[in-house]
Amino acid sequence: MQKQELADTLERQLRAVKAERQAAKREPALLAARNALKRFQAARLARSHAALLDAPDTHDAALFFLDELYAAHDLSQRDIDLERIVPTMQRLLSYEALRTITNAIVLDALSERLDTAMARALGPAFSAADYLRAYCTVTAQDERARQLDLVQELGESLCALVKIPLLSATLSVMRAPARLAGLGELQQFLERGFHTFRKMQRRQDFVTAIVARERAVSAAIYAGRDEALESAWAR
Repeated sequence: MQKQELADTLERQLRAVKAERQAAKREPALLAARNALKRFQAARLARSHAALLDAPDTHDAALFFLDELYAAHDLSQRDIDLERIVPTMQRLLSYEALRTITNAIVLDALSERLDTAMARALGPAFSAADYLRAYCTVTAQDERARQLDLVQELGESLCALVKIPLLSATLSVMRAPARLAGLGELQQFLERGFHTFRKMQRRQDFVTAIVARERAVSAAIYAGRDEALESAWAR
C-alpha cells in the first residue's frame, strides 16, 4: 500500500469515526451509554491484562494500548483536526508513521461502531451479565475477530516503527513543525507509542499476549463458557 492509499483510507475512516461521534452527541442518552460502556471496557481490560500493567517492562506499553483503545474522553475535535490535515500528514510523515496512524484510526472506526451498537442495547446502567448478552447478540463474532486483527496490525506497526534508524531524533526534530502544522496531537501519539514500545525487550511477545488473551475472552463470551470468563473479569 502506497502513501496515497494510506491517506485515502485514513480520510474514509476519519469520516466514519466522526459520524459515529457526532451522532452520539445528538443523543444525550446514547452518549452517556457509550461513555459508561467505554469505562466498563477499560476497567475490564485493566483487570484482564493486570500482569502486563504490573510488569515494569510492559507497564507503559499496556497503559498506552488501554488509553488509545478505550479512551472515554471526547475526541471529536481531534477527528476534525485530523481530517483537515490529512494532506499535510501525507507530505510530512514517513510511510511507517502514516501507516501507524492509519491503523489506529481504522481500529478506532470499527470500535466506535461496535460500541454504539452495544451502547444502544445496554443504556447507561448495566451489569456484567447484561454486557455479555449484548456482546453476543448485538455484535457479530467475525466483527470482533476483525477488531482484534486490527489491534494486532497496530501493535505490529508500532514494533516496526521502533526499528527505524534515527527515528527518535527525527521525532524530536519534528516536534515544533508538527505543532505548527496542527499535528501536535499526532506527534504525541507517535512519540508515546514509539518510546513505550522501544523500552520493551520483547515487543512482539507483548502484542501477541494482548491479542491472544482478547481472542480467548471473545471466544469464551460467544461460547458462553462462564468458567473461562471468570478469569477475564478477575485481577
